[in-house]
Amino acid sequence: MAVEGLKKLDDYRFLIPREKGMRAEGLIYASEKLAAAAVRDNSHQQVRNVAHLPGIVGRSMAMPDIHWGYGFPIGGVAAMDAESGVISPGGVGYDINCGVRLASTALEAHAVSGRIEDLAGALFSEIPSGVGSKGRLRLSRKQERAVLTRGAAWAVENGYGESEDIERTENRGCMTEADPDRLSERAMERGFDQVGTLGSGNHFLEIGVVEQVFDPERAEAFGLWEGQITVMIHSGSRGLGYQVCDDNLRAMGQAVSRYGISLPDRQLACAPFRSEEGRAYFGAMAAAANYAWANRQAMMHWTRQTFYRVLGLSPRELRMRLVYDVCHNIAKVEKHRVEGRTRSLVVHRKGATRAFGPGHPDLPEAYRATGQPVLIPGDMGRYSYVLAGTERAMEETFGSTCHGAGRVLSRKAATKAGKGRRIDQELRSRGIVVVSRGKRTLYEEMSEAYKDVAEVVDVVHNAGLSVRVAKLRPLAVVKG
Repeated sequence: MAVEGLKKLDDYRFLIPREKGMRAEGLIYASEKLAAAAVRDNSHQQVRNVAHLPGIVGRSMAMPDIHWGYGFPIGGVAAMDAESGVISPGGVGYDINCGVRLASTALEAHAVSGRIEDLAGALFSEIPSGVGSKGRLRLSRKQERAVLTRGAAWAVENGYGESEDIERTENRGCMTEADPDRLSERAMERGFDQVGTLGSGNHFLEIGVVEQVFDPERAEAFGLWEGQITVMIHSGSRGLGYQVCDDNLRAMGQAVSRYGISLPDRQLACAPFRSEEGRAYFGAMAAAANYAWANRQAMMHWTRQTFYRVLGLSPRELRMRLVYDVCHNIAKVEKHRVEGRTRSLVVHRKGATRAFGPGHPDLPEAYRATGQPVLIPGDMGRYSYVLAGTERAMEETFGSTCHGAGRVLSRKAATKAGKGRRIDQELRSRGIVVVSRGKRTLYEEMSEAYKDVAEVVDVVHNAGLSVRVAKLRPLAVVKG
């Protein structure tokens, strides 16, 4: 089946030929069904638009969870030369370092049978959620600067977690390029009381069970086995990150004309990476990324404490260990082989996940042989996946893969479609307990609002960008 505007290279790759103004080709990883969806919502045009950015290296790419976003599509990946290229807030997004962490436990499913509702209710009480939610921590200005500089390490050093957690967090939970001085007063104000909060929208905390193992060797290395209870946490940099993006978009909008950059879409506002505007945004973005890592680290700590209390278990009996923490919305300076030589690149991943292959020096020793754990949450009514990064991803996508299911309905459309339904009862009939602050979130986040993540995962697995390791089924979901 032909997909209008795209050239099919194989069953999982669709090319956007280079046209006037484009500095590179575009490439969408998708099945025919998912590629057609990208054309329908016009997000394929955003892949084209990104290809106009100065200094782009390789192709402008999108993963199979592609859908319309601000500037870049959600699912967009693009690398810019660190010396001659640009950096664009639209290639990172408003929720800087929105990401996922997965924790394993020593518990089998039967050990929590009859206690799932108690756990879900306690987690809902212990971990603040919802729009504007405030956490139990109130940071002084000095403490907030330490969070922005140190990231997850600040949380562990202050008693919120274990040193092993740092080893199993992408970048060890800290971007050293962070510069808190680049944040506005408003951004600092929004961050002093939101560490340890879930937020709203598609953010969640989920108790799950490993339903199926596809790759026993990698699953063993990740500490996963069938029937095991897991916890997944999805959140980001909250209001602080949003403010960082908002502040810098204004500055970038002015910089475009100053540097003589021509763009097909003003939402791609950017500046040379080495410029004052580029350095200011990168330093602030890195600080917001550190805030997000500290946020997820604190939530995992309180999740552990809640399990101990509700189930009456000791740390040794529970053995809740971090499998890995990955970030979705971020730009990083990385070294990659391009046409036979190593180059320093600014890799933008917007609704995309890093997927470094076996042997990469940035991976924890425990995962050097397997490749990086890749965490792909689905929707709250179906399943999520654990995958592993591959060498082919390093060769084709700068070590990147998909990040989730991808929306098919806007929040407004999903709310309209869900009106009058009891989503919580529908989920309960399928064995899933959901706790939320209101019906609207459940409408917005119902399964029908998302692609089937199994179809998305099939693409990246069969395209060789990451390999299936395990499938997780939700038992309880906490939403904002």
